[in-house]
Amino acid sequence: MSRVELALARFNEGFSCSQSVLAAFAPDLGLELNAALRVSAAFGGGMGRTGRTCGAVTGALMVLGLKYGATQGDDRATKERTYALVREFIERFEARHGVTDCSALLGADISTAEGYSELREAGRFKTVCPQVVAAAVELIEQMIA
Repeated sequence: MSRVELALARFNEGFSCSQSVLAAFAPDLGLELNAALRVSAAFGGGMGRTGRTCGAVTGALMVLGLKYGATQGDDRATKERTYALVREFIERFEARHGVTDCSALLGADISTAEGYSELREAGRFKTVCPQVVAAAVELIEQMIA
């Protein structure tokens, strides 16, 4: 099963975009699945359903951090390389989707009861979210290949 398929399977199981993206890469990065699901749980819905940065984006950034992040406080070169990769990912994601903001991607304010209901009724979580999860996984795969 490909990483995109793994991520979409997790999403279809009810996990958030952030969990789905991170979980697809976790085993290859030495992170146990349950730990990956827990650490990324708070980032769904644009960070706790605030509608801010899309969970697929934050999940992807966690992958970059696990793969390339500094483990020594004075390792400035590694920190700068990681930040450059983050900026590259965001640029690529925005080139595909225009924005990284969850509410903007979904087309309504997910942080309000009205907006959330509107999005559920319109089926936007079932149409938009799988697309951004797949895109985030594809972009990260291209970047770490």
